[in-house]
Amino acid sequence: MLGKLLKSHQIIKLLVIIAAGFLVVFGSVSLYLNIWVKPVLAKKVKQLVASSTDNLYHIEFSSISVNCFTGDASLTKVRFVPDTLVLKRLVAEKRAPNNIYHVELERLSIHNLHPFRVIFQRRLTIDQITINFPKVTMVNKQYAYNDNRPPRPLLSPFNVVSKHLKEVRIASIDFNEISFKYIDNNHEIPRVDSLKHLNVSLRDWLIDEHSAQDTTRQYLLKDIRLQLNDYSYATADSMYHVKAYEINFSSATGNLTVNNLALVPRYSEMDFSKVLGYGTDRFNIHFNEVELKGIDLPLFVRKQELLASDMILSNGQIAVFSNNEIPRKRTIKTGRDPQQLLQKLPVKLTIRNMDLHNLDVSYAEFNKISKQKGRISFEQTSGTITNVTNVDKEKEKNRFMEIKLNTLLMGQGHLETNFKFDLVAKDGAFSYGAQLKGMNGVMLNPVTKPLGMLHVKSCIIQGLKFNIKANESRALGKLELKYNHLAIALLKREEGKGAFIRQGLLSLLANMVVINPANPNASGKLYVANIDYQRDPYRSFFNFIWKTLFQGIRNSVGVTPQKEAYVRAQVALFEQMKADREKRKLAREKRKQNKRN
Repeated sequence: MLGKLLKSHQIIKLLVIIAAGFLVVFGSVSLYLNIWVKPVLAKKVKQLVASSTDNLYHIEFSSISVNCFTGDASLTKVRFVPDTLVLKRLVAEKRAPNNIYHVELERLSIHNLHPFRVIFQRRLTIDQITINFPKVTMVNKQYAYNDNRPPRPLLSPFNVVSKHLKEVRIASIDFNEISFKYIDNNHEIPRVDSLKHLNVSLRDWLIDEHSAQDTTRQYLLKDIRLQLNDYSYATADSMYHVKAYEINFSSATGNLTVNNLALVPRYSEMDFSKVLGYGTDRFNIHFNEVELKGIDLPLFVRKQELLASDMILSNGQIAVFSNNEIPRKRTIKTGRDPQQLLQKLPVKLTIRNMDLHNLDVSYAEFNKISKQKGRISFEQTSGTITNVTNVDKEKEKNRFMEIKLNTLLMGQGHLETNFKFDLVAKDGAFSYGAQLKGMNGVMLNPVTKPLGMLHVKSCIIQGLKFNIKANESRALGKLELKYNHLAIALLKREEGKGAFIRQGLLSLLANMVVINPANPNASGKLYVANIDYQRDPYRSFFNFIWKTLFQGIRNSVGVTPQKEAYVRAQVALFEQMKADREKRKLAREKRKQNKRN
């Protein structure tokens, strides 16, 4: 028994010695390889960066470490730096790119480097490169000679790399939490923007004999993926925050998706203009889903021009509020219509087709006379907008931007609208029309009572349609409003109270003398209103649209200047009679007082 134990002990001792010897040999080989491979690999990395960028860039790092058995490596204190002398030469040769990059990072981690393939097969294959918290500066200067160049190198880097390697392939390069700065050097004063917490993943970067001609690749990559979470920034005037929960982009599909995109005002409806110091419209916008399809990434990278085939806005709200207690700035608004503002954008933009799905749009206004808020809503709005562009070559193909929408006015009336904007016309020419298929006019009271001091007692709207041609100064057209059983009450605000009271005489005169209770009338004659409205240059585009329609609606229901003058005369006569009666009453009381004395 003792002999067996001794033999077992000797076997264990032998195994320990063998294991220790193996570890010594393994460690020695590993150390030797590490010492041997590191300078070779460092040299290869620097050669690769220089040769693959036509010597425009060089890479600097303080140290490199390699684990030959796990295939992992790392670089520390890394800088990716452009050579200004080479850049000047490339500009002179008309070969310089539009974008120059400066990159700094503390650590670059390489996973599964496969160093033996580099040494024995002359193939540099890396599964993953991870770069955390890099600082990236992109400087853009546009050169005309780059306008139509494809997203592939002019000269294949393989021609240079092939002197050292047969192939370079990196499966994934992941940039995490990028601090990104963009400098636009195409203006007299450079424009600077910045972005933080950006994640970028570059997929399947390949340099070989055929990759430079592979049309399925952009910049030698199969895919470029961008992700940004919890994005938020304050607008220049500090009145809004722009927020997005998640942004994703893939160059392979050309699709950009944004979840929960919002323009959020920093102040309440009533406080917004007070803080700003003058009256203005307050916007509160939210879209659950925004998707851009068919984005031309090379065009955007090269010229910062956004071209997309489709844009989809789904499940959102657009709420506009105005507090007319606060005086507005008296500034000229002509030349600032939607199609004109589009042409003035600092970024070149083309979206061939926009689809809108299930949007709720509303406009509300606080009336300083009624001290109440009126609101009109367009619910479940859907439709299309085509040819959204400020690019000259696109306007040469099609000079018109068209908008076609279907919506429910006040959640009830089915309304179809269309706008057609001339993107080239110097006078801002456009046309618009609509058709309302019918609704109960009482549904308009949330608008007419606070804003017009008018209560619709009854009205059945059978249909409304209009067609108008306009420019930035004048609108001409026709409006047809079919209705019956119209009866209204004119209101005024009771002093010291928030409630409205009915103006009996004015309401009676309005119903009996001014308004037409039906159109067509009792004899079947249909009145079609002519519209000729001259725009107030100090009022907005949307005010211009509303005032134009209001003129047609007033004429349709019978409110003419002659009838208004008649009512004013009757009211003045009544007020004079009332004043005379009061005088006679005072005179009688005075005579009675004198008799007593």
